[in-house]
Amino acid sequence: MLLTKKSTMNKPFLLSPSGKNYIWGGNRINEEFVKNLNIFPLAESWECSVHEAGLSFVASGEYKGMSLKAVLENHPDYLGQKHDQFPILIKLIDANKDLSIQVHPDDIFAKNENDNGKTEMWYILDADKESKIIYGFKEKYNEKEIRAAINNDSILEKLQSVEVKKNDVFFIEPGTVDAIGAGALIAEIQE
Repeated sequence: MLLTKKSTMNKPFLLSPSGKNYIWGGNRINEEFVKNLNIFPLAESWECSVHEAGLSFVASGEYKGMSLKAVLENHPDYLGQKHDQFPILIKLIDANKDLSIQVHPDDIFAKNENDNGKTEMWYILDADKESKIIYGFKEKYNEKEIRAAINNDSILEKLQSVEVKKNDVFFIEPGTVDAIGAGALIAEIQE
């Protein structure tokens, strides 16, 4: 389908997500948001994505059935004048179990792999009474201390565990140790 500037200007459209069935997921995304994704467990729904691992598709309007990636490739003016790509991924995350501890790269490091860095923002949609996240270290540690804690399996003692509740917001900068704990239902915006 050939896209023309006149036919697309200022016409919003809905997106349909792709889903991920990671072992730590649950069923709250389908139940509470009526996603109708035939996946269990449904750990994540990628609501707005141009990532090959989970494309969003246009669900209404002129481009219904096309991937968001294809629409943006054919119509780059949707991105504005300062951008040549769409580096944002918006997800719903249902952590039925604890997720793995992670550290994401910044833009400079990620360029080594022809990728973008990964900044995240978590909005807690809901959380069980005892839900927690890992959010950085308790204090400053040097490399030797961190390596020793990893090697002797005591790293969790050095990580900051934060109780979460509905409507909390967390900004996760690249290089921050993080993990989502069991019982958290999260909207995530990430690079």
